[in-house]
Amino acid sequence: MTFDIDMIKKVYERYPERIAAARKVVGKPLTLAEKILYAHLWQGNATEAYERGNSYVDFAPDRVAMQDATAQMALLQFMQAGKSKVAVPSTAHADHLIQAKIGADKDLQEALNKNNEVFNFLSSICNKYGIGFWKPGAGIIHQVILENYAFPGGMMIGTDSHTVNAGGLGMVAIGVGGADAVDVMAGMAWELKMPKLIGVKLNGKLNGWTAPKDVILKVAGILTVKGGTGAIVEYFGEGAIAMSATGKGTICNMGAEIGATTSTFGYDDSMRRYLAATGRQDVVDAADKIAEHLTGDAEVYTEPEKYFDQVIEINLSELTPHLNGPFTPDLATPVAEFREKAIKNDWPLDIEWALIGSCTNSSYEDLSRAASIVEDAVAKGVKPKAILGINPGSEQVRYTAERDGLIASFQKFENSRIFTNACGPCIGQWDREGAEKQEKNSIIHSFNRNFAKRADGNPNTHAFVASPEMVAAVAISGRLDFNPITDTLTNQNGEQIKLAEPKGDELPAKGFAVEDNGYQAPAEDGSSVEVIVSPTSDRLQLLEPFAPWDGKNITGARLLIKAEGKCTTDHISMAGPWLKYRGHLDNISNNMLIGALNFYNKETNRVKNQLTGEYGEVPAVQRAYKAAGVPSIVVGDQNYGEGSSREHAAMEPRHLGVKAVLVKSFARIHETNLKKQGMLALTFANPEDYDKILEDDTFDFINLESFAPNTPLQILITHADGTTDTILANHTYNEQQIGWFRAGSALNLIAEEAKNS
Repeated sequence: MTFDIDMIKKVYERYPERIAAARKVVGKPLTLAEKILYAHLWQGNATEAYERGNSYVDFAPDRVAMQDATAQMALLQFMQAGKSKVAVPSTAHADHLIQAKIGADKDLQEALNKNNEVFNFLSSICNKYGIGFWKPGAGIIHQVILENYAFPGGMMIGTDSHTVNAGGLGMVAIGVGGADAVDVMAGMAWELKMPKLIGVKLNGKLNGWTAPKDVILKVAGILTVKGGTGAIVEYFGEGAIAMSATGKGTICNMGAEIGATTSTFGYDDSMRRYLAATGRQDVVDAADKIAEHLTGDAEVYTEPEKYFDQVIEINLSELTPHLNGPFTPDLATPVAEFREKAIKNDWPLDIEWALIGSCTNSSYEDLSRAASIVEDAVAKGVKPKAILGINPGSEQVRYTAERDGLIASFQKFENSRIFTNACGPCIGQWDREGAEKQEKNSIIHSFNRNFAKRADGNPNTHAFVASPEMVAAVAISGRLDFNPITDTLTNQNGEQIKLAEPKGDELPAKGFAVEDNGYQAPAEDGSSVEVIVSPTSDRLQLLEPFAPWDGKNITGARLLIKAEGKCTTDHISMAGPWLKYRGHLDNISNNMLIGALNFYNKETNRVKNQLTGEYGEVPAVQRAYKAAGVPSIVVGDQNYGEGSSREHAAMEPRHLGVKAVLVKSFARIHETNLKKQGMLALTFANPEDYDKILEDDTFDFINLESFAPNTPLQILITHADGTTDTILANHTYNEQQIGWFRAGSALNLIAEEAKNS
């Protein structure tokens, strides 16, 4: 079935007029990204051309998606908005709270037992407010979205950074914090700075061991984890057209790892095939009527340098498999060069675990190509050296894969583990035996992120990212430096054999099938549905509005922590065992910044309490400041807040009394999240001023009382010896965002407007 087909048709009906208006104001051929953005302006038809990287623009997204870990806080905020029903189609997906340990059935039952309160809350609140709910076991949010909701030319926001996966079906799909989702669900405009545009031209065609995953692993190596910040990446060329829709989704998915606002591909036959195979021929019929508007103009792709801010060209015929990592997804190494690099860097080459799945690579095509490697090894008498773990992307994928024998293929390896259709190890939901020993080791997986401690909690686990077929090959060899293109393996008869190139089906020959996809439709009228949150619960907590700004300069602020180096949202608000507190702001605030490296002592979770002179855990020290009525600030390095969209990384410091975050540069989503929660998100006007910040400093804001767009804030820093420095802090707040700060949060403004309407 097609969800929301009437909404999709309405979007398409307005496309010709809106594209015509955009052409008139822009005055040149349009990229696909521009077409989608201008077709979704809150105001309707475009009346001006917006400046990329500078203009703030109000948009009207078509839908909202939330995963269970972030949906809790988003929906707790929505309860405060005073609305009876969501204004746009919205869904919540239970995929993050299921831990991988033994296998699918037992792990799912254990998750139901442990998280029953949260799942019941999500079920009831979705039922009340008209939100579709995908129950535990239904699948990973982004695979389910691709199978059921994504449509060419649409705009979606989602409370997960990998919402961008839907670009595989030609959407502009953007990861946001929960407060942004609340805006859209409440019927408000959604604000975004007009993105810059990066064009990636794909020549040639993938072949042999090379997969779509290798395209984005290559791009990550070129652009690094912040090279795509503030930009939409648009893929085009013969190589793009030749690729499957799920392959396109993989590439868009990992665009989050280069900081991109989103990534997308133009509408083509692969998308038609996928939509039809997933029961959405009516979307194809509607899209075909405006197909010219669902891809970039021909002139754009002929002379891309004229229309994109940056152009990258990759010859897929020459591209080889990559392994990216460890500890960062942009450290790209072609497989042929891996051995030398690993030895030079002392990376462990032997592996015990290889993992296939996550929202990035868990489609039917992914599983079929990996299964072909397993079948070939079995036929040639080779047994695997490592454990192979599999997380299917959805119940539909799992059911179909089981029907077609793919699951049986994996199970021909005695130590394979088929986990639940859920995120599992990708987001730290993995009870890995022995991880507590913190031994130095390596793993390989087809996930998107490989930050320290992310998969198994062990800071010494070196995680490497590769395609599903490479993961399978490495699992068989037991060695990271195994190159299936050139290397041989010894079978049980002592013979040297080579693994055959992977082969698989873009789509199941017999079509997709499923008995129960796990979807719960909401009540037509949810007014009588009661959402119960126990005041004694340690998992859920109703929110209290944050206090508005008092209109005065912040004075006497203390330094909570000066974070050194990479400080992702995993460092600011860890996942793993902390996921269970995502609906309880006070409890989860006990993980605030416990993973950040303190510049002064090079330790984590140990900072100086300036009230006592003693050292303590970051949350405890901040709670002491809050209790004493002492404001505080956090100082950070480059690309602060990269990674997940989790708004808890902004809500926790806000809840505990941090007033400002001052860094060299921000990741886009985190900066927006801080603004939404009524905090000051500031950057050093002179990055070298980071070095002036000392452990015992006190901070006084000089001109916050006249807070205004395009006007830097002045901060007087008083050092312990009485000397002072005055620095400038830049910001990107516009008038509306300053309004959020004054009100105490964006949600406070929404609630106030709802009262007055």
